[in-house]
Amino acid sequence: MKMNKMVVSLLAAGVMASPLAHATNGYMPIGYGVKNEAMGGASIALPLDSIAAANNPAGMVMVGDHIDFALTWFRPNREAEITGNNCSGFAGPGCTLNGKYSGNGRSNFFIPDFGYNKMISADTSLGVSVYGNGGMNTQYNTNPLGKIGGGGNLGINLSQLFIAPTWAMKVNQTNAVGVSLNLAYQMFSATGLGPFAGPPPGNASSNYTAVTDKGTDTSTGYGVRLGWTGEVTPTVTLGATYQSKTKMGKFNKYSGLFAEQGSFDIPANYGVGIAVKAAPETTVAFDVERINYADVPSVGTPFTALPPTFGGSGPYLGASNGPGFGWKNINAYKLGVSHAYSSTFTLRAGYDHCDQPIPNSQTLLNILAPGVVQDHLSLGGTWKLADKSEISVAYVHAFSKTVNGSGSIPGTPGGAPLGGGEANISMHEDSIGISYGW
Repeated sequence: MKMNKMVVSLLAAGVMASPLAHATNGYMPIGYGVKNEAMGGASIALPLDSIAAANNPAGMVMVGDHIDFALTWFRPNREAEITGNNCSGFAGPGCTLNGKYSGNGRSNFFIPDFGYNKMISADTSLGVSVYGNGGMNTQYNTNPLGKIGGGGNLGINLSQLFIAPTWAMKVNQTNAVGVSLNLAYQMFSATGLGPFAGPPPGNASSNYTAVTDKGTDTSTGYGVRLGWTGEVTPTVTLGATYQSKTKMGKFNKYSGLFAEQGSFDIPANYGVGIAVKAAPETTVAFDVERINYADVPSVGTPFTALPPTFGGSGPYLGASNGPGFGWKNINAYKLGVSHAYSSTFTLRAGYDHCDQPIPNSQTLLNILAPGVVQDHLSLGGTWKLADKSEISVAYVHAFSKTVNGSGSIPGTPGGAPLGGGEANISMHEDSIGISYGW
């Protein structure tokens, strides 16, 4: 009962926290758990704490009895620039959206994680990992769409939380398998999208009353994550993991914004990893991960043109074939090094690189979700305390990246619907995480 209350309390804290959740590959973290984040997210063959189920469930049986609490301070910097726009044909003479805009109306976020693992026999464990899976937040206090009917702040807030009960077992001395039931909860809100929420005959949505400024909506869903680890030699360990698409309930308040009447599933992802003990004190880990953003219509369907009633030839927002953010499937590559300087201190460092999920043609809607960063460097360490507990820290920097639009704003300068031009989006990020475990 005590543990159940602890998990519920952490769930409430996680829901109240408004991510972006850690430095990101698209909108998902480079890794889960402070120790693995310090190694650039490399974790599939290297379980280090009781949040390991988020990376590879099989690793939980390698962790043993453990409890971990973590908190990460996350600070993203989001910017947009519109150039070459002339919206006079849409909103009257002199109209232009040109300018630079800051999406940092809110800049500081705090994301908790929690893990608990218990060996129920010499070769079997049961545990639970609770963690922020991903998310996206922007708040433009000066609305880039203000001159064409975008009232108030422009932005979105998407946050996703997983609770993952996990079973893992050693099938022999060198191999282990595991499975997590991913119980997911997500929250979403959008503001300032007035130009896309007009009534007929100028409507851009299949349900213009459910596009913007509807407060926070929530949905729940579930999926599974499977994992395996195997010791090939005394110095080489391999791992593999697969997470199914997490089928989520619909955001009914935003059924006119997201494709399939408010559907927003969490994409499948999978990966392989290797951990090599290069020396008694040094371990090198490398992962390759695939994230299938394009397989979720609200995330992956391109925004190519506004609908006919809005002067274009595309589908309506919210329709079954409606547009999304146009994200592509991506690969992420993660390299980490861990070195034990002494019996009480371990130093870690890492690098993560991911493909670009946002094409140049899709930057307009992605003013709301500029998840363009691709390169991350990380550094951290663990100090073991006299009572056998430990404190770990990780710092991650995501280098600034800009994606310049190409054919991104529908229309031609001076004409309908939006007057053409380009939307350019930029982001960089920093995070500091700390965890305490025993």
